[in-house]
Amino acid sequence: MLSDIQISQNNIPEKITEIGKNIGLDEDDLELYGKYKAKISFEKLRELSSLPLNGKLILVTAVTPTPAGEGKSTISIGLTDALKRLNKKVLAALREPSLGPCFGIKGGATGGGYAQIVPMEEINLHFTGDIHAITSANNLLSALIDNHIKHGNELDIDPKSIFWNRCLDLNDRALREITVAQGGEINGVPRTDHFDISVASEIMAIFCLAEDIEDLKQRLARIVIGKNTKGSYVTAGQLNAHGAMAALLKDAIKPNLVQTLEKTPVLVHGGPFANIAHGCNSVIATKTALRLADYVVTEAGFGADLGAEKFLDIKCPTAGLKPSAAVIVATVRALKMHGGLPKDALGMEDTAALERGFANLEIHLQNLKKFNLPTVVAINQFSADSEAELKLLQELCRRQGAEAVIVSAWENGGKGAEELAKAVIRLTESPSLYHPLYEYDLPPIQKIETIAKEIYRAEKVAFSDMALSKLKEFEANGYAGVPVCIAKTQNSISGDASLLGAPQGHTLTVRDVRLSAGAGFIVALSGNILTMPGLPKKPAAERIDVDKNGVISGLF
Repeated sequence: MLSDIQISQNNIPEKITEIGKNIGLDEDDLELYGKYKAKISFEKLRELSSLPLNGKLILVTAVTPTPAGEGKSTISIGLTDALKRLNKKVLAALREPSLGPCFGIKGGATGGGYAQIVPMEEINLHFTGDIHAITSANNLLSALIDNHIKHGNELDIDPKSIFWNRCLDLNDRALREITVAQGGEINGVPRTDHFDISVASEIMAIFCLAEDIEDLKQRLARIVIGKNTKGSYVTAGQLNAHGAMAALLKDAIKPNLVQTLEKTPVLVHGGPFANIAHGCNSVIATKTALRLADYVVTEAGFGADLGAEKFLDIKCPTAGLKPSAAVIVATVRALKMHGGLPKDALGMEDTAALERGFANLEIHLQNLKKFNLPTVVAINQFSADSEAELKLLQELCRRQGAEAVIVSAWENGGKGAEELAKAVIRLTESPSLYHPLYEYDLPPIQKIETIAKEIYRAEKVAFSDMALSKLKEFEANGYAGVPVCIAKTQNSISGDASLLGAPQGHTLTVRDVRLSAGAGFIVALSGNILTMPGLPKKPAAERIDVDKNGVISGLF
């Protein structure tokens, strides 16, 4: 059996200029990054911005992830190819992979098998440099903060109050807490600092929620970096940092055009983590796709309790988007793990474990109903799945009022997702009646409690004294009417990674909160969630290599 990277390397892609023509983009509308990648020019983006958002937006989400794998990106890409096979004008709008998971344990974000986007290695590694630009803009602001303090500190910044972190797009636990400016006065004022992974930085969130470069600059200026000695907030705009930061992001802000193995066009742009940040690709790419295509397939990270909730409560209301339907990806394997079966026993038929584990999918289905979003289940088929298990899973979904379609996109590409595509088309025939879970004018504490109780099924929320104090401060400074972005484990619907399946009656602990004023939301940190991941004992980086011809191996 060929690996994902071997399948990708055996594919002969179309020149990206030809892919662009299929969606009405001329060569002059594209800025080429080699033969198979391109960005859409500012001129074309401005031209498109006057067009209505006529496309139907389809969200792909999933059950709570397990080590057995779910295949959300594979299904997203397979569905996109299937819609094209049914003669629909379609685009996918997906996230960019982070180097952290690529060299760590989770993997990339280009799909798998015969449902992939290419060039796979380049997309999973440096791509067009967008995340590097985000890292540089973030760290430029950090440098300007320390430089301002060193040279007179006109804004009277209190070094102990700075909560702007540096970032790096790699998993490096040693950088979680550091001391900067050691070595004497020439190096500045010593203080404690921290690193986040770049995809969890506020710059990434701003990048993905900005409407255009002017909106980007305004959001960058609104970033709150800390306080002065009188307790007032200090912004990046007061440091005159936003112009230079935007200059570093001027090329990155343009969406990237690539293709699937079946030559279907895909926009890949932005990549915030959904367990820490809001988990959705850029608004610019999504809106561009909705102006170029009749159907747009997008996805949100991790399970529906994380990515889908943030897509529906943060991205869509902020950007004025109205999704038409959702797809929840599930596997027999993952649900059996949620039912208590160990990973090494997943190859054996066990309908009892599947029925127990279905409770996890059931909660996600019920949750999406709260947004009034019609939903279909995509059963990502594995070779060890028995006919009895597949039939049972379909029947369990039917009892919940949801259609479940067996999908073999990994093995058969778009052909293996045609029945899913037909189901999606049926769901999108009626006008969208989607609505968010909560109103923005609720107090931040109430918004956090609403998500915890309605989506995570928590009995209560326990706030630390520090979190409560900061929330009161945010409200006093005019930030009460913004959405909340809860950072929690991706491995459970609850805040406890050890609780699989459908835990009920638990307590969500909010230990700290952060203000992302430029992005326009408050981040609530729950449990022991970390904003800078670490590498596993055997990181993927140890098996990745490149030969004398530049051919990469070991990357999935």
